[in-house]
Amino acid sequence: MPKHVRMRKGFDKSNPYNRILFINRVTASALLFLILNAFVVKAQVTLIPMDETQTDHLKAYGIAFKALEMDKKVDWLLNYRGGSFAYDSDDALASLCLVRGVYTEEINSAQLSDIYRTIEVENMERAVLEKPPAIAVYSPKSVEPWDDAVTLALTYADIKYALVWDEEMLSGALDDYDWLHLHHEDFTGQYGKFYAAYHNQLWYRQEVETNEALARKLGFHKVSEMKLEVVKTIKDYIRRGGFLFSMCSAPETFDIALAAENDDICPREFDGDPIDPEAQKKLDFSQSLAFENFKVVLDPLLYRHSDIDTYPERLERFPLPDNDYFYLFEFSAKLDPVPTMLVQNHVGMVKGFMGQTTAFRKSLLKKYVTVLGEVEGYDEVRYIHGNFGRGTFTFLAGHDPEDYQHMVEDPPTDLSLHKNSPGYRIILNNVLFPAAKKKERKT
Repeated sequence: MPKHVRMRKGFDKSNPYNRILFINRVTASALLFLILNAFVVKAQVTLIPMDETQTDHLKAYGIAFKALEMDKKVDWLLNYRGGSFAYDSDDALASLCLVRGVYTEEINSAQLSDIYRTIEVENMERAVLEKPPAIAVYSPKSVEPWDDAVTLALTYADIKYALVWDEEMLSGALDDYDWLHLHHEDFTGQYGKFYAAYHNQLWYRQEVETNEALARKLGFHKVSEMKLEVVKTIKDYIRRGGFLFSMCSAPETFDIALAAENDDICPREFDGDPIDPEAQKKLDFSQSLAFENFKVVLDPLLYRHSDIDTYPERLERFPLPDNDYFYLFEFSAKLDPVPTMLVQNHVGMVKGFMGQTTAFRKSLLKKYVTVLGEVEGYDEVRYIHGNFGRGTFTFLAGHDPEDYQHMVEDPPTDLSLHKNSPGYRIILNNVLFPAAKKKERKT
């Protein structure tokens, strides 16, 4: 008989009935022990470190997203080891991490408690992610002569998204999505100011014809009018609780279109009629989201929309890519959790990258806009965030974080060669952070 089993007084184990009862009790105790042991094993937690130990930072976001799709809650441990993730261990997710090359650590409840104690006393916070956001990317379904860094990131991380274009936007499709991305679109109706260099190229002529045909179909006289209505629809989407993330030329042209709502800033080459001679004076900066007091560029032959973009004068400061970096701000994780989520990274300095809009002029930002990343010592920011109504907008300058000067018709970036890209981490922070906030949009 095991020493830990105590016999009650008067128990006669020579009695066959008592012997069976004794055996059953021992068996029940063993089963209870096995059940409790199994519970302890299942109570293990998977930690996905996001510091320098991580083998594939980008696919790690996809694992966190997959866990949310499986109705698991995910802890985003802000400022802890680069913004790590933790969730209850799961065999299917463990296998997926192995297949995708994501480094994980199995920890027990005591170790998790130690992490929480560290978070409590340091500039860290635990953000609970509850539900995967429904993601939409504003992009035509036709093939364009450039790629989109966000769709590259979503595809590589295996995060689901849908494409929406002008017709869907204006028919109420945004109500089905929590998060919207805009990239290199020109919302002023000037086709990216590519006229001087590319107006004889087949892709450019096809883009003009396609947009003009769609504008007519939707009842607009000009493409600029259609794009303005799309911009106003997106602005209302944000006001009602939507999350907007925008890159490259889209942030700049979005705000220009809003400010020029009752203005004609399109030269004849783009819409067939002249600009308003009072165009600059008529700009209404109260309508724009992030920028004010900017000057629009009205020359159709200049590859520039306004002085929001610090290009080309910034070339004097950064003649070589090796000198071009911007710094991420460190926020109070407990007081400012959203900006903290948006700057989670394993490095504090990110290499710069060019685009149709390469950098934002800091002196033209509205006062309530939060700077997330800037170039120290210059009138230049690269990454900004703000609230509007119930929603938020986040703007990142530049086109592709791993292709410094991505040109028209260049091949897309192979993210398997950039698994630990700090710039692409910024993009995926934006994809994930809406999961930490309950969304309620009202008309």
